[in-house]
Amino acid sequence: MVERTVKLEKINDVKEFVETMTKFDYQVDIISGRYVMNAKSILGIFSLDLTQPLTLKIHADECDDLLAAIKPYLVD
Repeated sequence: MVERTVKLEKINDVKEFVETMTKFDYQVDIISGRYVMNAKSILGIFSLDLTQPLTLKIHADECDDLLAAIKPYLVD
């Protein structure tokens, strides 16, 4: 499992992030506090607190292609 932190600041960020996520077959969760949502669900992501960084859990060991695609949203 790979875990990263992402920041989605604008409505277009969420839209583009979800569009990118749906191109991959990985199972991915996005977490805000105690809430866990499917990272491919635009409505699920909009129900989270987007003022704070979110935790992304990718259920795979090798996902460099996905991480490269979402690089603009990753928090170092």
